[in-house]
Amino acid sequence: MIHQYKLNGHNIVLDTYSGAVHVVDDLAYDIIALYEAYSPEEIAARMLKKYADHADITEKDIYETIADINKLKKDGQLFTEDTYKDLSFDLKKRKTYIKALCLNVAHTCNLSCEYCFASQGKYHGERAIMSYEVGKRAIDFLLENCGFHRNLDVDFFGGEPLMDWKVVKQLVAYARSKEKECKKTFRFTLTTNGMLLKDDVVDFLNEEMHNVVLSLDGRKEVHDRLRKTVNGKGSYDYVVPKFQNFVKKRGDKEYYVRGTFTHNNVDFTNDIFHMADLGFDRLSMEPVICDPKEPYALTREDLPEINRQYEILAKEMLRRSEKGNGFIFYHYMLDLTEGPCIHKRISGCGSGTEYLAVTPWGELFPCHQFVGDEAYSMGNIWDGITKPELQNQFKECNCYSKPECRDCWAKLYCSGGCPANSLHATGSLKGNYAFSCDVFRKRIECAMMIKAAESIKAMEKDKQTVGK
Repeated sequence: MIHQYKLNGHNIVLDTYSGAVHVVDDLAYDIIALYEAYSPEEIAARMLKKYADHADITEKDIYETIADINKLKKDGQLFTEDTYKDLSFDLKKRKTYIKALCLNVAHTCNLSCEYCFASQGKYHGERAIMSYEVGKRAIDFLLENCGFHRNLDVDFFGGEPLMDWKVVKQLVAYARSKEKECKKTFRFTLTTNGMLLKDDVVDFLNEEMHNVVLSLDGRKEVHDRLRKTVNGKGSYDYVVPKFQNFVKKRGDKEYYVRGTFTHNNVDFTNDIFHMADLGFDRLSMEPVICDPKEPYALTREDLPEINRQYEILAKEMLRRSEKGNGFIFYHYMLDLTEGPCIHKRISGCGSGTEYLAVTPWGELFPCHQFVGDEAYSMGNIWDGITKPELQNQFKECNCYSKPECRDCWAKLYCSGGCPANSLHATGSLKGNYAFSCDVFRKRIECAMMIKAAESIKAMEKDKQTVGK
């Protein structure tokens, strides 16, 4: 399976199953499109007719290009066969071990964001704070069920996790105390709206957190429209200086400023560029997931503009990188040489199998987006998984188990998409949220174009160096 597209002056060809990405000239691009359906003679006749006005393209050039494509096919870099299909069946039978927990330490929040999927942090239930005892048991549960995994991830989430700050610190200390004994390494992440980022909190996060996610939607008017305090005031002016102070002290450690774009700001690249201009160089921007009846919900009619915005973003990132003030965009981080192993690329995020969410009272869910849906309560941190049949459903969620994914060129990059989004959009874990699929494919196209452009630039610089 191949995927061809043109972007920013580049003709890009992806070979899905080998992962090879080719940047080709117009002639090769057109021949590749015909290669599987026509004989070399038929292709040559078509190309001679199409390029009749191009004196520099001869019949010899056409047959040489066909020969080059033949060689790429023989070398396993074009038109490769799908050798991974059977692996999806093996994944259903595999024994899984838990390697990551999302600790919902606070089912409460000090903001009242209108689009919050967690219902302002309450997850459609009562407000609650996780006790140290529950959190400690969650850490022990992870250690007891992690199997061969050496690196264990713990995400502090909410609501607003800093509202349970004392317990967060205690749990980090407890986990650290178990590392040497259990021969494990903990990596912590915390997501915050910034309202409680005081100096001592900043110092601790920068010392102990492998990653910190800061919630900011971009321009002041955009951020304040939906991210308000409980008193109905915008939070931009309060949190931005705190975020800037945090990032300044963070140094080269991992962090992301993460925003959400809605129907109100389909021109979201202006928000990304605004955040970059504020001094943030690791950015993420997600499309809102909400009831389609909400006035800020994205629609199919927004999609052409969303796609255009992603192209604008990719081109501007290349421009800024060339000027020396570039930034990272999470969804354009693509490793074309040493990416995830094929098992990971088929099975995805591991929700419900290797990754679980824990509520303040110790209940287990497949991930934070399922919390509060009792149909997906999987057990608890004392009794473990009490619904193995539910866990098996998540084992079966992969890019080969969904009919709509089978002929999709991007399936080994999205792994079948987010099960929670599938459920909420279609009523089935194996459904496909078509809007999200379209957005994802566009992001991958842009990410590949950036990699292609960077590679071409690097080769040009190498040639210049050799020529000196």
